Amino acid sequence: MKKPRKRSRSESPAPASQRVTVSTVPAGTPPSAVDRVVARLMDLILGDLSPGARLPSEAALAGDFAVSRLTIREAVKVLAGRGLLEVSRGRRAVVREPDGSAFGDFLATAMKHDPKGLFDLLEVRQALEIQSAVLSAKRLNRAGAAAIEGTLAGMREAAAKMRKSTRNTAAEQDYHQYDVGFHEALALSSGNRMLAYLLEAIATPLRDSFRLSLRGHQLRGYTPEQTIAAHERIFELVRSGDGRGAAQAMRAHLRDAERDIRAALTAHLGEAE
Repeated sequence: MKKPRKRSRSESPAPASQRVTVSTVPAGTPPSAVDRVVARLMDLILGDLSPGARLPSEAALAGDFAVSRLTIREAVKVLAGRGLLEVSRGRRAVVREPDGSAFGDFLATAMKHDPKGLFDLLEVRQALEIQSAVLSAKRLNRAGAAAIEGTLAGMREAAAKMRKSTRNTAAEQDYHQYDVGFHEALALSSGNRMLAYLLEAIATPLRDSFRLSLRGHQLRGYTPEQTIAAHERIFELVRSGDGRGAAQAMRAHLRDAERDIRAALTAHLGEAE
């Protein structure tokens, strides 16, 4: 394992463009000891260590960084909260495989406390999913097509159960899960790992927005089957290699989702009065 190297006084710090900004204190405020250690540990984690590797011991890090073990402990907690480290009692922290859970948690919280977050998410989806549809039309393979077809079949089955019983919450949860799966499978089929990662990262807030969207969709007089038909149209265009058509179909689908969410929010406001 490569240990962090102490920088001599004669060395100048790395350019700002090469460092990860981690402090959220106001400009001009000197970073705390914890902030400084967090920044240096991030350099170590992102630059030198692979997922599954263990950090050096608290004592070793405290000596290398010339800080207390308590400062090291607090910095490790910060990085564990960001999803970069996995901490267990009595063992050295382990570098985690990168995932988007922290980003997803942030979006879910933002949406819960501010309705504007729902529309911010839709704008993010426009940027990601239209491109996802275009690239998938170019790169779709047999495995990707099978994965997308599986999510559509799951949506149809769940919708049929919902139609039989409007209070079937398990079926509705399955419906939303397969809906999220459709968008994730499309991103995977794009062949762009970053797109797939970002769609995975927003899976939780997506499910939350889909619940609201379904309510608005029904208030507008539409059915889940019509949403499924929109997904199937996107897939047909992707499978035929029509990137432009797939982009237009995805854009139309997202515009409908925005109308659904607005209808649901309007109804909620009416009920609150």
